[in-house]
Amino acid sequence: MPLRIAVILGSTRPGRRGDQIAAWALEAARAHGGADYELIDLADHDLGNLDEPGNPNFQQYQHDHTRAWGALIDSFDGYVFLVPEYNHSYPGALKNALDYVYREWNDKAAGIISYGGWVAGARAAEALRLVLAELQVATVRAQPTISTHPSFHTGTFVPQEGLDTAVGDMLDQVIAWSGALHGVRQAKTQTPTAA
Repeated sequence: MPLRIAVILGSTRPGRRGDQIAAWALEAARAHGGADYELIDLADHDLGNLDEPGNPNFQQYQHDHTRAWGALIDSFDGYVFLVPEYNHSYPGALKNALDYVYREWNDKAAGIISYGGWVAGARAAEALRLVLAELQVATVRAQPTISTHPSFHTGTFVPQEGLDTAVGDMLDQVIAWSGALHGVRQAKTQTPTAA
């Protein structure tokens, strides 16, 4: 069974540019191969502000939207986060989506494609790495960045030279780590046999 990698669009902002980047990234990932890729657009999931009273580590969810979100996140072996930079960090909608569940993220791999103004979202990616580490998600080193100034100079997303290669390098790392961590998750679920 092939690995399943979610491409997660981390912005829900009206008028966002991320939907164009997400469409391009999903097409690039599918052309790259090595896994099955699916887009998760946070705008399509009505999570609202975190409303679960319990600790997500225990998975005792009270709401259907949390159970559905948890099942969706759990169904993937790895992730590619598309993250814009807002005020030196990433959007609150993404932080909220991450916080809803915990175990469903554990022992998975992730790559990050950041985008933004002068520093191409690099600070957002670094902030996201800290949270993903706490969720026991292993982030890969390769990190494509997109400066929105040249990439949207016509109003439509135009990938800059070298972006295809950078995304391919990141996907190779996400695929390798996702495969390795799949074995880690399987080992955790195996019950020891009596001698």
